[in-house]
Amino acid sequence: MVRAQSSCVLARGLSVLRERDFRWFFVGQCTSMLGDGMVAPALAFAVLGLTGRAFDLGVVLAAGSAAQVLFTLAGGVIADRLPRHALILGTDLVRAVVQGVSATLLITGSARIWHLLVFQTVHGIASALSGPAVPGIIQATTRPEQRQPANALRVLALSTSLLTGPAIAGALVVGVGPGWAIAADSATFAVSAACLSRLRLRQAGHERSRRFTRDLADGWREFRSRRWVWSVIVAASLVNLLYGAFSVLGPTMSARSFGGAGAWALISATFGAGCLGGGVIALCVRPRFPLRSGVAMMAMFAFPTLALAAGLTVTGIAVAAFCGGVVLMVFNTLWETALQQHIPATALSRVSAYEWAGAIACQPLGLALVAPVAGRLGLHTTLWTAGSLQILIVLTPLLFSEVRTLRSRPGDRPA
Repeated sequence: MVRAQSSCVLARGLSVLRERDFRWFFVGQCTSMLGDGMVAPALAFAVLGLTGRAFDLGVVLAAGSAAQVLFTLAGGVIADRLPRHALILGTDLVRAVVQGVSATLLITGSARIWHLLVFQTVHGIASALSGPAVPGIIQATTRPEQRQPANALRVLALSTSLLTGPAIAGALVVGVGPGWAIAADSATFAVSAACLSRLRLRQAGHERSRRFTRDLADGWREFRSRRWVWSVIVAASLVNLLYGAFSVLGPTMSARSFGGAGAWALISATFGAGCLGGGVIALCVRPRFPLRSGVAMMAMFAFPTLALAAGLTVTGIAVAAFCGGVVLMVFNTLWETALQQHIPATALSRVSAYEWAGAIACQPLGLALVAPVAGRLGLHTTLWTAGSLQILIVLTPLLFSEVRTLRSRPGDRPA
């Protein structure tokens, strides 16, 4: 009986793929996210191959992250003014070109650190302009009861990319070099743009004649008026700052102690496997209080950092990464669905911009500073501190009743 009920829930979740526009959007997202899954390990070992310095890796990663922070708010306003699918299509083409040039420089041996820094900055700007449009497209291409399944399917696609992307990237890095993995990412953005060109959506009614600053102010009022939104985002921003310890020191320790790119690709792929499992769980379950459940389980997101701090084997770190991936994707699905259910369509992209910019606001600082901090405190002390603080901070939003009591349907409780 339980198995039959689970199959029924899964079938209802997959029914969202019958929606033509969502299907094309989903195929494009699957393709581009696969390429992105290959880039993180490829970029890490491209930088380490050029200089061997963890600081340089942190700076390159921070450049892309900082660009996203600075331009995401603009992306939210633009996405509420322009056709969202056209905006993402344009930024996909920009990223296809940027990654193509980066790949060419790496493959030909002409790349320098400043090249990668500049191109990752442009890539980050394009991501910032397109990211806030995604929730609006899901909202426009699905009915209300389809939105959690739609978000879960997107999470599944992301999870699959995090599983298969690093594995492919690891093979390419070891076999022919990191440039080829980034070249593949360029191709996936081109395919995604082709898919998005098939969408036929009308923009939700928004007053385009209004001033840019007024739109920003209205979005900020929508954002700050909901304590369940901003409390989670503040916590997420600080957790992302601390997660920089794993992102930068993980590849560095892998290169020095675990045999290089292959070990880090395994850890990254196992994290992706956990994300895939989390996506399946999110497709099948609908908790009555989604944020209460999601925030509580996010304490496990600190496991990868703590496993690295404890000096576990590659297998032990991979298991911890799997757990982190599971809880991250369950939470992300519940979070995106809550936003789409409780935020008006005409303001959704701007609110999404504030929540996205806020969530990654501290990330560049963490990526840039973790290597100098580890140089003073030591690798393991830095990792223990970062992991412990992650657990404490991620649970803080549960102090607010709005987070604990927000229900899964907008009619149950006012937003």
